[in-house]
Amino acid sequence: MPTRIMVVDDEKSMCEFMRIMLSKEGYDVRFDTSASHALETLDRIQPTKDKIDLVISDLMMPEMSGIDLLTKAKSIDPELDFIVMTAFASVETAIEALKKGAFDYVSKPFKIDEVKIAVKKVEERKKIKTENKNLKSQLKGGFDSFLTSDPKVKKIIQLAQKVANSDTTILILGESGVGKEVLSRAIHSASNRADKPFISINCGAVPETLLESELFGHVKGSFTGAVKDKEGLFMAADGGTLLLDEIGETPPSIQVKLLRALEDKTITPVGDTKPRPVDVRIIAATNSDLEVQVKKGRFRPDLFYRLNVFPITIPPLRERPQDIVLLANYFIKRHCLKLEIPEKEIAPDTLSLLQSYIWPGNVRQLENVLERAALLAKGAVILPGDLPELNESEEIVGTGQSGFSIQPQPDLETIEKAYIYYILSQNEWQKTKAAKILGIDTSTLYRKIERYGFKVPN
Repeated sequence: MPTRIMVVDDEKSMCEFMRIMLSKEGYDVRFDTSASHALETLDRIQPTKDKIDLVISDLMMPEMSGIDLLTKAKSIDPELDFIVMTAFASVETAIEALKKGAFDYVSKPFKIDEVKIAVKKVEERKKIKTENKNLKSQLKGGFDSFLTSDPKVKKIIQLAQKVANSDTTILILGESGVGKEVLSRAIHSASNRADKPFISINCGAVPETLLESELFGHVKGSFTGAVKDKEGLFMAADGGTLLLDEIGETPPSIQVKLLRALEDKTITPVGDTKPRPVDVRIIAATNSDLEVQVKKGRFRPDLFYRLNVFPITIPPLRERPQDIVLLANYFIKRHCLKLEIPEKEIAPDTLSLLQSYIWPGNVRQLENVLERAALLAKGAVILPGDLPELNESEEIVGTGQSGFSIQPQPDLETIEKAYIYYILSQNEWQKTKAAKILGIDTSTLYRKIERYGFKVPN
């Protein structure tokens, strides 16, 4: 839809000239020689779909000055943009107009290109404001924050929407980085608990000796270092939602206490004997196959059945190539805005490269790759050469130095093993740095290194 412009000037010839000039540029232009009549028009149409986007007004008019028109029009629509024209070019008039909310001004007699450039700047600013608003809305949560164009994922979102407003326990399954926490936050935001806390804990990132205290709290003197009472996350999330992320990494000693909390809706702080009631909606998430964990005796079957009331499985990114393009463009815009650099485009060849990659780290890895590309790409277009980690991906998809060979349908453990090794080797085995890129706690990374038997170079 073309930008709608209203030109206001008591000289009809000027209005006609501006209408012809701007219409040739593709704008929808109307004009008015009366400032008061223009104000009446704005008052009538600004709440409608035909609203004006930009007013270009003379400053010196007989019945009402451009400054007065600007002030009154802004009271009708604070988002309305203004460019003022003045034959009395001076710092004072320009500053006054800008202080009142004008975006820019041009001095009569002006060159045609000056007006065109000013209008283009207004359009560019409006575009950036809209994108920022959309990004902020997405970051706040809600199902709009889970970007997808994949039919399978859309059905998943529809299921999540149906269950969001209940207290049903949800188990979200999927590989690391697919967006389990994003979906959890969206469910919370759409629930009747949205005005209460959403609290998340990575159960695999907290040492077993501290996890019970983190979840249920403790009383003063219950153990060495417990110098005062501490409220656990169950109590902190009372009335809201608690996300138990990496639930598959929970030690057996904690599993039995989680089961009791879910069944009785009470918790007992460490060192206390009196149960305390809690009203918490539980969402659990894991990249592990809990049924396999149950068979191996690593996870309590009764807790599994208690959590598995409403399972949701998010497919990996490699199974939804349409989303790769959607998310890539979103991440580039997001990080260009965050870095305060001009927006960059992604070349078609680069999009093809992104779609052909296996993405063992899923959406989290895609975002990291695009953030680096936004920062390091020299031109306005991101080329395949700006993604060195993908061009050198033989270590993951082939049988390179990592020694792992991923088949067309690898299991989750193989993918995770290969990806962790890749990130570690690419970062000179700096575990703190690698854990940050992987999006996990350093202690979790140490456990996975031990689990997979990686030989750390000296």
